[in-house]
Amino acid sequence: MSVEITFQAKGVTFTDLGADKVREFLTAQGADVQVAGLRVGVKGGGCSGFQYQLAFDEERDGDVVFEDHGLRLLVDPQSLSYVDGSQIDYVDSLTGAGFQVVNPNVVAACGCGSSFRVKDEEADAVSAL
Repeated sequence: MSVEITFQAKGVTFTDLGADKVREFLTAQGADVQVAGLRVGVKGGGCSGFQYQLAFDEERDGDVVFEDHGLRLLVDPQSLSYVDGSQIDYVDSLTGAGFQVVNPNVVAACGCGSSFRVKDEEADAVSAL
């Protein structure tokens, strides 16, 4: 069951390559793309304060669900304000391959790219995550 959003969310989307890779992984796992999707979450931690949690999952009670490229993006309500407006990409470089979150809410990120920080007034709200 999806949750109704009380603010106007921009949503979370995929790049073409990000969508292709999610579809590829879900298909390889035998998952139904009508039910399963990519869970995009945030937890406290890392040297900059927050870390992304990305996982293939099915919808849970309370999730906010966005659809893009025929795929589902699942976001828990606590993470939504931190990832709203983000785009999920897939990068394959010399340093490795994997999903990358392009997030307009980030004001600073650590050098290794595994953690980020948002505006200070928002940071207190997630410290309980």
